[in-house]
Amino acid sequence: MTNQDNPVQRLIEEFKKLPGIGPKSAQRLVFHLIRRPNEDCQKLAEAVSHLKANLVLCSTCNNITEVDPCRICSNSNRDPKVICVVEEPFNILSIEKTGVYNGHYHVLHGAISPIDGIGPDDLKLENLFDRLKEKIVEEVIVATNPTSQGESTALYLSKLIKPLDIKVSRIASGIPVGADLEYTDTVTLSRALSGRQEL
Repeated sequence: MTNQDNPVQRLIEEFKKLPGIGPKSAQRLVFHLIRRPNEDCQKLAEAVSHLKANLVLCSTCNNITEVDPCRICSNSNRDPKVICVVEEPFNILSIEKTGVYNGHYHVLHGAISPIDGIGPDDLKLENLFDRLKEKIVEEVIVATNPTSQGESTALYLSKLIKPLDIKVSRIASGIPVGADLEYTDTVTLSRALSGRQEL
């Protein structure tokens, strides 16, 4: 019997394809599902199928959504003068949890990474610049990750947006709350010092 003929091994192999799931975790998930009632497994299968069948990219911001435009873009209570640019749709969830941002978003679906063969043309930028040309946006907040790829992407965007007479800002980075200075790397510490604020 091959792995493809063995339903347990086949599902383990599928779970291993998910990010953060190794062989042991995949095995635990499969055996957990085996112990669950059939209706629970059916609900899970239906939820996965429904997810893929009913999601699209928002034509305005590229967020993953079930309606186009997405609920954030179509919300008249949000500030249309500010756009926060993020790398991935799940970054929006993180920012929304803070409850302090009330503008719009733009999802790039990646970051510039020459090593991985990802250049500016591979990012979803066209509809961002269509929005900027409408002369409504006053500020673009670049909230890419504080990695070399995220920094490269932020610099690239800044060079393209500034000539449009639109303010470009970068989210602050530095020492996380609860961290110990003794264990903070020099790059993080230098960013924290240069981005210091008056008390």
